[in-house]
Amino acid sequence: MPIREDIESSIGRGKKEPLISKDDGFAAAGTARSNGSIGMVLLSTAVAVCGSIAFGSCIGYSAPTQAGIMEDIGLSPSQYAIFGSILSVSAMIGAITSGRIADYVGRKGAMRTSAGASIIGWIVIYFAKDALMLYVGRFSTGYGMGVFSYVVPVFIAEIAPKNLRGGLTTLNQLLIVSGSSAGFIFGTFVTWRSLALIGILPSLVLLAGLLFIPESPRWLAKFGSPTEFKAALQNLRGKDANIAEEAAAIDEVIKTMQSLPRARLQDLFQSRYIRSIIVGVGLMVCQQFGGVNAICFYASETFVSAGFSSSSMGNILMGSIQVPITGLGAYLMDKTGRRPLLMASASGTFLGTFLTGLSFYFRGQGIHMEWVPALALSGILVYMGAFSIGMGAIPWVIMSEIFPINIKGLAGSLVTLVSWFGSWIMTYAFSFLMSWSASGTFFLFAGVCAGTVVFVARFVPETKNRTLEEIQASMNS
Repeated sequence: MPIREDIESSIGRGKKEPLISKDDGFAAAGTARSNGSIGMVLLSTAVAVCGSIAFGSCIGYSAPTQAGIMEDIGLSPSQYAIFGSILSVSAMIGAITSGRIADYVGRKGAMRTSAGASIIGWIVIYFAKDALMLYVGRFSTGYGMGVFSYVVPVFIAEIAPKNLRGGLTTLNQLLIVSGSSAGFIFGTFVTWRSLALIGILPSLVLLAGLLFIPESPRWLAKFGSPTEFKAALQNLRGKDANIAEEAAAIDEVIKTMQSLPRARLQDLFQSRYIRSIIVGVGLMVCQQFGGVNAICFYASETFVSAGFSSSSMGNILMGSIQVPITGLGAYLMDKTGRRPLLMASASGTFLGTFLTGLSFYFRGQGIHMEWVPALALSGILVYMGAFSIGMGAIPWVIMSEIFPINIKGLAGSLVTLVSWFGSWIMTYAFSFLMSWSASGTFFLFAGVCAGTVVFVARFVPETKNRTLEEIQASMNS
């Protein structure tokens, strides 16, 4: 396998020295020796996460607008269920196409495509007069979500210096949560049509911001010209930064990757890539089948089922803890590392689902009834807090880090599709599972969360403070 040996040897040479040295100013950002600047990296990240806000606002739209839409348009409950569920279906289509789009037209081009689909969708919803127009608008915004969910973390990971990559990539999840919370809050004060207009704003800001930031240097190294690649890297690292070493290492790996034939779906399952596929897909399976979307979407119903007369306090507490704890996770990402934070997060989600399952078990048996509401509330809050600090963001961070650029489009699409498919399965099946056994449902979730701890310990590598080329060399050799 001479091509494979060439790849390994070339990447291996890139591992002898850090791709961003202390003299470049990023391993010791802010020191007197730094000649670089992270200003453009921060601006580029801020622009990209406008897509995350757009993503979150789409998720948070349906809950506060249900009554208004059903009354104004005259939707039946089943028609509104279609309006809500079509989001996941179109997001899966967006996920399937996201990698190819990001490869063909660039990371910025993919974000433009996603923003355009979202804007069109919100406009159609705003002018909707019947169920069909609502479906078309929701489908379009969902497609934009599917593309955003792939391209935003990938773009941030490809532009960020290695010592900041985890925290910056985690901002994707933080702004998704913030956008969702904002949608829920604004939706309590404005009409559903006005909320649709508000949903357009993040995409408009994104489109404007893309005019002022560079394309991903790693994408340009493969699909652009050497001049464009180096200009973008220099722009991101600062006009006085020495980019020679980093540029040479990236360029060497890209040129070697280009000697390979065009990636096909079956190529993802070759022995050299199989570990990356197992890690990327496995983390998304653990994330979704641990019950997050089912718990979030049906939280009100769960609180009432557990004996609360009103779900308002539980919903308020759920919404209030997600943003600060996700922010804490972003801060800890590059300090504790991915693996410890993932294992702590998965352990916390296990505890949360186990406590909630225990509350339903006590209720079903008619014992310790005075404990039931408190156990349900504490269990769901523990789950949401634990999920927000690690399992929400880190699978997307790792997905953006582990795949070499020659398969990143296909592999990223596969991983994103698995995530959205899992989301759809769990939200669809949750009501049936609760009818079967409420306690059993949460104990099943607890089992998945416990399995996640084992999976992370066995398969997931630590990627903290390593360049993308170093990570990919260690996993795909």
